[in-house]
Amino acid sequence: MSSPESLQIPAELLPRDGRFGSGPSKIRAAQIDALAHDARDFLGTSHRQSTVRNKVGEIREGLAALFSLPDGYEVLLGNGGSTCFWDAASFHLVERRSEHLTFGEFSSKFATVTTTAPHLEDPVVISSEPGRHPHVEVRDDVDLYALTHNETSTGVMMPISRPAGATGLVAVDATSGAGALLVDPSQFDCYYFAPQKSFASDGGLWLALCSPAAVERIETLAASGRWTPAFFDLKVALDNSRLNQTYNTPALATLHLLASQISWFNENGGLAFSAGRSARSAEILYSWAEASDFARPFVENPEMRSSVVGTIDFAPDVDAALVAKVLRRHGVLDTEPYRKLGRNQLRVAMFPAVDSEDVAALCASINWVVGHL
Repeated sequence: MSSPESLQIPAELLPRDGRFGSGPSKIRAAQIDALAHDARDFLGTSHRQSTVRNKVGEIREGLAALFSLPDGYEVLLGNGGSTCFWDAASFHLVERRSEHLTFGEFSSKFATVTTTAPHLEDPVVISSEPGRHPHVEVRDDVDLYALTHNETSTGVMMPISRPAGATGLVAVDATSGAGALLVDPSQFDCYYFAPQKSFASDGGLWLALCSPAAVERIETLAASGRWTPAFFDLKVALDNSRLNQTYNTPALATLHLLASQISWFNENGGLAFSAGRSARSAEILYSWAEASDFARPFVENPEMRSSVVGTIDFAPDVDAALVAKVLRRHGVLDTEPYRKLGRNQLRVAMFPAVDSEDVAALCASINWVVGHL
């Protein structure tokens, strides 16, 4: 047995790229190179002029193609990230009452927003313990069903389907799932996310794929006289998005990195390509854990195990935090568990930018560290 400080993982075992964080994602070198190539004419320019507006148009068109959006669906974007979008949705997507499925830290946050919003009725909140997801209960008094495609904190994913018999809108938090999980746009009205996960960009931006019904809801509530701060006004975001711009100044590097990733997806087969990369990485990680004598998948139901963020429990006699510390010293980063979950586990992001060969190398490195502690 060796001390953690003396361990030196053999170089041939280590991943070529050790970034496995659940957000921000690893950014591919090709994205950085593309940004550097365009930097002189793109960075430091006006976001109201064609140079940047063309890039926003490229993003909107690229997402419409990637998700095979039906006619009438629109791509909206605005500053602030998914956290901002929850506040905006409380003004211009929820009419009176929403229903929320919560099964982790992030899926519960939108429910908190609508619970405290003074202009809304108390929401219906259906919860399950971390490690699985609950199911929708269709109600006549609900006008928006809030689902989550992938719970980043626990590594649980859920299929997205429009509840049978429901008349309310279906809004899906896809922050860590969009671009890495397959989805049918006919099953949602608003599929919103931020670019720092599967799209390998930076945070501070939200994007929303909206059906005609969602657009109509935004326009109706905006015309109703409901007071809304301009920053959270989805009608303002809608009007600006149609002009290929944001209400206020965006981070230009974020837009460029996002556009590069969308192009990479579409040029290589679209959503089947990007989701397939994550699925292959997940197969490697979970197969390793199931075969291990000290590790196992935290999510017991294989159908609920995320292809994007894998959570792996360790046996009590193996200190996962110590393993993560040794890995970090070797440049294998951000495998620590979500802090509030409080489990003896590692959490591994498998966004499309992460190569499956590096996931396999991570598993081999973990085996080596555990064998030498």
